[in-house]
Amino acid sequence: MRFVHDTLPQRVRFASGAAAESLAAEVAALGARRVMVVAGASARESADRVTAGLPVVHRHDDVVMHVPAEVAARARAAAAERDVDALVSVGGGSATGLAKAVALTSGLPIVAVPTTYAGSEATAVWGLTEDSVKTTGTDPRVLPRAVVYDATLTLSLPVGLSVASGLNALAHCVDSMWAPRTDPIDQALAAEGVRALRTGLPLVVKDPRALDGREQTLYGAYLAAAAFASAGSGLHHKVCHVLGGMFNLPHAQTHAVVLPHVLAFNAPFARDAERRLAAAFGSPTAVEGLTGLRDRLGAPRSLAALGMPREGVAAAAEAVVAAAPADNPRPVTLDAVTALVRNAWEAR
Repeated sequence: MRFVHDTLPQRVRFASGAAAESLAAEVAALGARRVMVVAGASARESADRVTAGLPVVHRHDDVVMHVPAEVAARARAAAAERDVDALVSVGGGSATGLAKAVALTSGLPIVAVPTTYAGSEATAVWGLTEDSVKTTGTDPRVLPRAVVYDATLTLSLPVGLSVASGLNALAHCVDSMWAPRTDPIDQALAAEGVRALRTGLPLVVKDPRALDGREQTLYGAYLAAAAFASAGSGLHHKVCHVLGGMFNLPHAQTHAVVLPHVLAFNAPFARDAERRLAAAFGSPTAVEGLTGLRDRLGAPRSLAALGMPREGVAAAAEAVVAAAPADNPRPVTLDAVTALVRNAWEAR
């Protein structure tokens, strides 16, 4: 066994019902005196509650999915105008992503308070969309210094969005099994993430107000993101970034639709990873495990239902082939990817 593993420098506070207390401690540890809160309209109530008492000089609610470049520019200007010394993001991946866009050019520290299972808070990956093209990169400046996890903040997340967001987290686990920089530690984190998510998500569907399912899902989402942050972006995420940027599709739902197709595409060519995923699902095969879970959850099925036009399949496939990792377990050919995207569009 021989590998190199990077552990990212980040503190995690996980405590249900303690977000305000935990956040105050992290802002104090930074010595921040002029905080900018980044939270979209859907997270405004939670953001107001958990940031009460902090030295907030600006509340920024201009949050848009996939972080369009012009939205990032406005947020950067707002931070500069108010001489902000720290950022607090409250919400899902879009809020975290916008805070990262500000940190990318300013170096400001971020404390992230997730209200979904997106996982962006645990990675140094940033993304910006311009002219229908989503560009991603990695930079240590955008990694939040601390993450405050409080499962009570996810209780109001609708079941459908909880399922999509949780399957997005599951996609981080699957991609981490064969991503460009994967190692045994990433794979161990990913396997435990799958176990927690396949345990927690059905409980969320069964009783959305129960805390045990929410905690298991949030725990699994963090493990998934930690694995992904180290392993890097595999084929699944390249497909979803292309589709999201090109057609402005909803992020979590796109991941939920695409995941079974990429798993079926790669699994026969990555036998050891497939066996570990199957064991984590508690199923004879990884594909059977994921299929059974998706059936129990009522997961999204087709890209067509998300608003992708049929005529976009060919252009998307070409863009995916251009972006695909060179060391994907299975050769990424245009014909194969065209079939994958078409099947995802048709829910085949």
